[in-house]
Amino acid sequence: MFSTDRRASGTATLRKHIAYFASFAAAGALLLSACGGEDGVGAARTPDSAPSSATPGADGSMDLALKSGTARQNNAPARTGDWANQPGEAASRPVQRKWVQLSAARAGELDPVVVNGSGFTLYRFDKDTASPSKSTCNDACATTWPPVLVDKGSKIFVDGVNASDVGVVRRDDGTRQVTVGGWPVYRFSKDLKPGDTNGQGVGGTWFGVRPDGQKAGAPAEDEPAEAPDQAQAAPASSAILFDGAGFSDDEPAQGVAGEGCQNVARPKVTSSISVSGSMKLWSSPDCKGTSKVINGDVADLSTLGFDNRISSVTFG
Repeated sequence: MFSTDRRASGTATLRKHIAYFASFAAAGALLLSACGGEDGVGAARTPDSAPSSATPGADGSMDLALKSGTARQNNAPARTGDWANQPGEAASRPVQRKWVQLSAARAGELDPVVVNGSGFTLYRFDKDTASPSKSTCNDACATTWPPVLVDKGSKIFVDGVNASDVGVVRRDDGTRQVTVGGWPVYRFSKDLKPGDTNGQGVGGTWFGVRPDGQKAGAPAEDEPAEAPDQAQAAPASSAILFDGAGFSDDEPAQGVAGEGCQNVARPKVTSSISVSGSMKLWSSPDCKGTSKVINGDVADLSTLGFDNRISSVTFG
């Protein structure tokens, strides 16, 4: 009799423990559901607004969301960003934007050229600099050529333009201007409809900007010729490309070797290069775009205007 009572008591105690743990698990499930927002998935949920990448600006203080695709594909709100300036109205003043679209397109005879979300041509100015990025168009100039501006935390939609070629530079008045290939970009106040290219060649210093930052419509032979002392007298056959300046061991590196044109595995990340001999650097894959001949090691490619620009190289 005593043994039977003990078994009954133990069974009751076990049932109490099971009920306790069941209620604890249920409470935990409710807590996870509350933390997960509307879909109840919890911390694993990724918001639709999460940026595809984030890039600091040239002043080190920008926090940009670079998103692939057009503004429409990303459901940008109407009458905002690039859509705030209606076709038929002169863009006579710079306006700080919540978002900007950069698309590779054709405008007039310029193909390719970068246009904004409303299809207006974007331009670069020869008196600016790309390395380091610097805008020199201010005051009255910025009325005729309104700079493309963004707020801190703005979105930049990239469509046919490499995110690695997009940046931001702080202007003299404290606003932040979008750059492509290091070049600050602008609208032209006399372009009144999408596809206009009335700013092309103005003053011999204004040109549509290509997706890599170079001048739209400029033939390859217009690129600066290499100086005689940069001839490939002792061709190299291999090189080590460092992500950091000064051949830093703290940064990733990649090797490239072979004959003729070679695409690099990770384009537009190189800041220094170690090479025995001469080679040619290119800003675009397949040895196209802007080029620069080097002879031996280069500890800081920014001194050549080629920092984070190498996409391919030529040996031999």
